[in-house]
Amino acid sequence: MATPKLYRVILPVTDLEAAAAFYGAVLGAPGERVSGGRHYFDCGGTILACYDPAGDGDAGTLPPLPEHLYFSVDDLAAVRARLQEAGGKLADGDVHGEPAGGIARRPWGETSFYAADPFGNRLCFVEQGTEFLGGRG
Repeated sequence: MATPKLYRVILPVTDLEAAAAFYGAVLGAPGERVSGGRHYFDCGGTILACYDPAGDGDAGTLPPLPEHLYFSVDDLAAVRARLQEAGGKLADGDVHGEPAGGIARRPWGETSFYAADPFGNRLCFVEQGTEFLGGRG
């Protein structure tokens, strides 16, 4: 039996234009508008789908994700700077004992920083090559 592949993650937002601009700046790619309420970013084969229900004519709103969404990036400091310039918020501190907005090496080996997007979704950016993969190496 083939291993399932995660290919899309829905990220709730309340302003699709602002989300497209924010994630385009942070991820360094413009992404693609696929409908009035969806803007897609290819993140290494998994699509980050910014979704504004109102833009697609769907009723209601969605709360921010309850847990962090993790990204592996090749230049952690540059992503951190772009995130701040785009209006993201660095963690206030005390996320795994780190200083506010700090890039830190975690006990499990990852080098990362924690933040939030303008919609309250929690994010973590990890330096490529330090990702902990649960024993898969």
